[in-house]
Amino acid sequence: MITTGPQPLTMSSREIAELLEIRHDNVKRSVERLADRQVIVRPPLEEEQSLDAMGRCRASLVYRLEKRASYVVVAQLSPEFTARLVDRWQELEEQSRSFDPSKILESPAAMRALLLSYTEKVIALEARVDDMREDVEAHARLTGAEGTLCVTEAAKVLGMRPKDLFQWLGQHGWIYKRPNAGAWLGYQTKCNQGLLEHKTTTVHRADGSEKITEQVRITPRGMSKLARLIHPTARIVA
Repeated sequence: MITTGPQPLTMSSREIAELLEIRHDNVKRSVERLADRQVIVRPPLEEEQSLDAMGRCRASLVYRLEKRASYVVVAQLSPEFTARLVDRWQELEEQSRSFDPSKILESPAAMRALLLSYTEKVIALEARVDDMREDVEAHARLTGAEGTLCVTEAAKVLGMRPKDLFQWLGQHGWIYKRPNAGAWLGYQTKCNQGLLEHKTTTVHRADGSEKITEQVRITPRGMSKLARLIHPTARIVA
């Protein structure tokens, strides 16, 4: 809960919430309001790992407040608990002055706390690796696929509605329509980059004449790029 060494001693917004017996998000909102009004300097945010009641690892963002800022926040929220804050700061400052890393090895409780902290971090990292592995595998499937997809098919792979993907592609300079024309066409720059292709089909009319139709299609490379650009709005489901 504390930072020692060359860094200033700090207290987390979560610990302040516990001292005041209020919700953590209430403390964070108070910190942000005071910072916006320039009453305090906005403290840094950091990710803190903890275990919930069922033993599952949870990560949340906490503010790290220096001494003056913590007093201002408590005065804003619950001034009647100032004495608790004073006592806690005295405890933290005493721990900081007397901190000896070698004593951790002599304290089973301290060792358990240290091991728990590292275990939580390992669990969180493993969860992140699993999420990344899913995206990497999906990326490999997309880039290794053969053939091309029409925009409607591509939308299904990206987990989007076709009209939303058409709109996105048009707004971001991938496809366009000629005046008074119904078919979408791909910009030549995207075709040159291997992201789009055009499929030309000859249709034979009943009167013996021919009609040439053109359809823009997305290549595997284009699908991979779209997945990275649109994610996390769209989830790769290939």
